[in-house]
Amino acid sequence: MKCLAILFTFVALSECLVKIPLQREKTRRGMLREKNLLESFQKTHHDIDTEFITTFSKRGRFKKPLKNFQDLTYYGTIYIGTPPQPFKVLFDTGSSSLWVPSIYCKDKACKTHHRFDPRKSSTFQGTEQPFSIKYGKGSMEGIFGLDTVKISNLTISDMEFGLSTRESEYFTKSIYDGILGLGPGRRSSFIDNLMKKGLLEKDEFSVYLSGKTDGSMVIFGGIDQSYFTGRINWIPVKYQWRIAVDSILVNSKKIACRDGCQALLDTGTSLLLGPKSEINQIQQAVGKVRLTFADFLHTHSFNCRNLRKMPNVVFVINGIQYPLTPQAYTHKDNGHCKSGFSSGSKDYDHLILGDMFLREYYSIFDRGNNQVGLAKAV
Repeated sequence: MKCLAILFTFVALSECLVKIPLQREKTRRGMLREKNLLESFQKTHHDIDTEFITTFSKRGRFKKPLKNFQDLTYYGTIYIGTPPQPFKVLFDTGSSSLWVPSIYCKDKACKTHHRFDPRKSSTFQGTEQPFSIKYGKGSMEGIFGLDTVKISNLTISDMEFGLSTRESEYFTKSIYDGILGLGPGRRSSFIDNLMKKGLLEKDEFSVYLSGKTDGSMVIFGGIDQSYFTGRINWIPVKYQWRIAVDSILVNSKKIACRDGCQALLDTGTSLLLGPKSEINQIQQAVGKVRLTFADFLHTHSFNCRNLRKMPNVVFVINGIQYPLTPQAYTHKDNGHCKSGFSSGSKDYDHLILGDMFLREYYSIFDRGNNQVGLAKAV
């Protein structure tokens, strides 16, 4: 799901996973703590009870800074294996799988990036289970494996991830090595793994996307009030991170999504995508434009001097209005201001609210209650 350099639209149907309460382990830990024996127990039994210690001694919130690459991609470095091997990954709420290139991949796209070598990891476990993913632009295939994954000071043992054996040429010039899917999926996704292991203070994560190179953040296990103002508005999730949009307004008039529509909150898409008919109605409503074709995208250009005269585009979600200013829904390119609304290369049946929208609104992805929260970003 990426736009321009990063347009993917892989959407996997999600299945709600049952949260395992792990009451026995919590009671055991509580008893040790009450008797002031927890610390000595952890030191003495580290080798035989590693998962117990890992699961409950680090429960809380974990922050991961992200880099912004030209407003197209938000990525960060993670580590896989023992000793850890570093990888730059795209943090993507629009997909659910974690994968990185492997030494078994001989394609040009793999050779231009870091490749995971399972032979150098003492904790790697092979599964021989194949998988493949097709995105809106680009595809890959590989095999699943299990290993330790570390993000900042958050460590997950026996995390399932993909080792690519084939990658399409599209990934050759990507700034990132692989993709970390933050959406729920049919297989055990990253966020569901954190939940099952009881690592998070709350079964949620939140995202702040900055327009600057630095300053963006993913917070696993909670929120940070310094990244938003006002109240958080909660919205029920249909499936994955899809929500219902009531309508789209320009100058207080419904111009698209008149009977309601669905939208995916997707950190892996740089623009705002949607059905051709809906996108065309938005383009017409904001003013006269010149149609251009960039790569496989269908977009529009504006005279930058007209931005002050152009209207806001307002998304009504669960009864609340979320406006995008002309400065928010356009970007400068070769002296022209190009629209951030696009129908992409195919006719979508839903909206994709990508980074263009999420830079304006701090987003909370509450897996435990199947809802998302939106608040005005600072």
